[in-house]
Amino acid sequence: MPERETPAGAMDDVDVVTRAVLDASRLLMALSARSLAAVEERVTLPQFRMLVVLSARGATKLVTLADLLQVAPSTAMRMVDRLIAAGLADRHLNPDNRRETLLQLTEEGRRAVEAVTTRRRTEIATIVERLTPVQRLALTQALAAFNEAGRELSDPALDATEPHPLGWAVDLPMARDA
Repeated sequence: MPERETPAGAMDDVDVVTRAVLDASRLLMALSARSLAAVEERVTLPQFRMLVVLSARGATKLVTLADLLQVAPSTAMRMVDRLIAAGLADRHLNPDNRRETLLQLTEEGRRAVEAVTTRRRTEIATIVERLTPVQRLALTQALAAFNEAGRELSDPALDATEPHPLGWAVDLPMARDA
């Protein structure tokens, strides 16, 4: 694999960086899995993704939800039915168009998303606290560069405490679908 000279004079080995990112990815996945433990008896990971999207967007049409999650509408409908049965989501007629049904989180669904997000944030903060200030700055800069290279720039309009389903297409306006 070709190596490039970096400004600091050290060799930049893409394979070494790739392995480090994969290791970090595995750690983040483990943290995510542990944070889901509070709701895993009730929802699958894809269903939780749906909860996060509904949390971010509010009341949403089924077809829009399916598009955002990149699943077939029939799959989205089965997921919604399970979330409704678990008391985490509900559906109601769109007051602006009575032929449409909107899906939204229940209070219990909102609490579930908050609990998982809070636990994940706490676990990540615990790890970040172990880093020195210089390491934190370097990590912030490295992650910003990685995100930019991956074209997944974070939206500064999103509050850092809000759940943000990175990698999931929810960049559309967070207004009610009508």
